[in-house]
Order: sequence, then structure tokens, then C-alpha cells
Amino acid sequence: MDAAVAAAPAGARSAGVRVGALFGPAVFGVTAAGVALPDVGAELRAGPAEVAWVLTAHALALGLRTAFFGRLSDAWGVRRTLAAGAIVLALGTVVCLVAPDLRVLVAGRFVLAAGSGAMSACALALTAAAAPERRASMLAGFGASMAVFSAAATLAGGVVTELASWRITLVLPALSLLAAPLCAGLAVRPGTGARVDLTGAGLLTGAASAFLILIQAGTLGLPGVAAAVVGAVFVVAAAGLALRVRRVPSGFVPRRLVGDRPYLVAAAVGIGVYGGLFATMYAAPQLLVREHGMSVLAVGAWLLPGAVVGVVASRAVGAVRSPRARNTLLAAVAAAFAAVLLAAALAGGAVLLIAAASLGFAAFSTAQVAVTAIMSAHLPPATRGGGMGLLNLAFFAGGATASALTAALSAPLGLAPSLAVITLFPATAALLSLTLPRAVPAPSPPAAPAGARP
Repeated sequence: MDAAVAAAPAGARSAGVRVGALFGPAVFGVTAAGVALPDVGAELRAGPAEVAWVLTAHALALGLRTAFFGRLSDAWGVRRTLAAGAIVLALGTVVCLVAPDLRVLVAGRFVLAAGSGAMSACALALTAAAAPERRASMLAGFGASMAVFSAAATLAGGVVTELASWRITLVLPALSLLAAPLCAGLAVRPGTGARVDLTGAGLLTGAASAFLILIQAGTLGLPGVAAAVVGAVFVVAAAGLALRVRRVPSGFVPRRLVGDRPYLVAAAVGIGVYGGLFATMYAAPQLLVREHGMSVLAVGAWLLPGAVVGVVASRAVGAVRSPRARNTLLAAVAAAFAAVLLAAALAGGAVLLIAAASLGFAAFSTAQVAVTAIMSAHLPPATRGGGMGLLNLAFFAGGATASALTAALSAPLGLAPSLAVITLFPATAALLSLTLPRAVPAPSPPAAPAGARP
């Protein structure tokens, strides 16, 4: 597989920082963009449910393309995958900057997120492929870099939106282009040359996209016939994907992973955390602006101190060597996020909303580092890129589902009450975190040279 990490003079921690800088700007696509949503709606004359697609389309494309480019990195190698992803990312950036209306903007965000997914997939493949003796140091650097992006995202979104334009805020994921040349040298082996299962990828894309559209059928005003067609697409694509998994064990969705309990638990944990964060970043900025009279810049500034908690949390979990302690820390952060989010939904108030968003950042950073550490050791080397990509697809699809569900519920319930339902996402993640693998397989000893004495 491509993704063996070269021994860099600056060491494993430096390599982790560079890989984190490749992945980190993807965070801006949600957290920074969430801060800009009020201005997007005002300028393009779109309501909250319509504006939600700025986040939903991005999350869906980011997850799908992280999975696709993850498999591609196994087959093509990280260098070629990085180059292809950079082209897509640049194209999406241009479309977003010149989009005349919301429809074109959402399409541009979809393309931009696809390129951002390639950057994320390559970052995960490089991290997961680190040698066991280097992995802990590399994860610590990766976590620290990710935490910096998480902490800076909301303030960056507020500052750029207020002083420049919300359009620039929405294309901040393009910053990954600056880190791509620094990471290309970390991949020293060619890909396997295996074919990518495009049929399986298409079926998965169709099922996920149709599902998200169905959730928002009411808010989108879809006619009954159109909703029925989308429903039929979902059923056919989902059934086709299930059949594909049975018939092609090593296809886009490997059969082995579908029955792998630790992998499925890790996916559910990520879905819960990402779902809570995406929904909060969709609702909280709009509530703070409309009901508490804050400016977009003020929202970004107030979310910054709490986001620093994410720096501390991810740094801490990256340095933890004990899987049991890592799982407990993740469960504690996710539980705190769920509790404060529920309080914010029921009691309201700017302070609780800010605290909930801040804990969401901490849970996000903690979950990303913890699950990457666990699955890097759990997945076989030949399929790590694809496996990590599918895992992140589950994370981002969960986030997209939660933000879409919040938008759908906001019409009958209101934004704040809809967050009470979303509390189930991080609460479930907290419980499942305690069932993640508590032991990491020991690395196999190197084979003795021929003729060597024991």
C-alpha cells in the first residue's frame, strides 16, 4: 500500500503536524461556515432550512469523497490522489466564489468538499500507516494540529465574514492546498494498482444522498411524486449496495468491515459526536444572531475560548497510551457535550449555547484522534486507506443527517427545541465509547534473517 511514512528528519511529531495541517482545514467547512450562515441567508434571501444545505451538502460530499479517495489512495498511492484532490478542491473554490445564487453555491460546496475529502483521506492514510513505534508521536502531532484548526475555526469564520466576505469563509477548506506539497514526500510507496469498485461507490452515494433529501422533503417542499421517486432511489440503491457487499467481498464497502464489531462501534461513536457538532453549528450561530443580537464576529469570538478546550482535550487524548483511559476520556467529553446541549435546548440562553458549541469542538477533536489511534492498529495495512475513509464517511454522513434533521424539526418546533432531539447523538456516543477496543494488538516482531540464530 502507498502510505508508508518515510522517516523525516524532523521526526514523527513533525510529520503528524503536517498531516494535521492537511486534514485540519476541512473543519472550516463546518464550524467556520456555520458562523457565516446568517449572512449567507440574508444576502441570498434564503430561509434557515434552505441555508442548511450549505452545511448538509458539504458534509455529505466530504464524507463520500473521503471514503472514495481513501480507496483511491490504496490503489493509486497518496501522491497521485493528492494531485487529483487538489484539482477538485481548486475547482470547487472558484465555483463558490462566483456563485450567483444558493443552488450554484451548494453545488460549489459539494465540489469543494469532494476535494477536501481527498485531502482528508490522504491525511488519514498517512497517519494510519505510520510504523507502530512512531504512531503515538505522530498522533500527538496530528491531534495538536487538528486542535489548532478547531480552536481557530469559529473566530476565523467571524473575522473573515465580517471584514471580508462570507464567500471567502465558505472556501477556507482550500487552505489544505498549502499543506499538500509538505505531505507528498511522506508517501514513499506506490499504490497497489487494484481497481476501485465504482459500482459500489455509486450505490453508496445514491443511497446516502437520497436519504438526506428524504429527511428534508417537507422543508424543501418536494411534491409527493418527487418524494416517492427519491424514496424509490433510496430503496433501490440501498438494496443494490447490500447485494453488492454480499457478492463482492472486497468491493467499495468490504464485507469484512460490515461484520467487524469494533469498526462498527467506532463508526457509531463518530456519528454521534459529529451529529451533535454539526447540528449545534447549524443552530447556535443563528440563535445567537437572531435571538441574542450578536454580530457574526461576536459569535466567532465568543466561541473561541471554549474551542481552546478542544485543543487541550485532543492534545491530552493524543498523548494517552492506555486504550482504556483514552476511551474513558472520550466518553466523559461526549457526555458533557450531551448534557450541556440538552440544557441549552431546554433553558436557552447565550451562555449555554456557547458552552454547548465549545464542548462540541472538544468532543470532535477527541473522537477524531481516539478513533484514528484505535483503527490504525485494528485495520490491516492493505485496506487502511479505504477503511479509514469509510469510517469518516460514516462520521460526516451522521453530521449531515443531524444538521438536516435539525433543519426539518426547526419548522414545527423551532431551532432551540430541535436541539433537544439531537442530544441523543452525543449521548449515544458517550455510552458506546466505553465499549471501544481496550487493547491494541502488539506489532509483529520482524522476521529473523535467514540463517540467524534465535
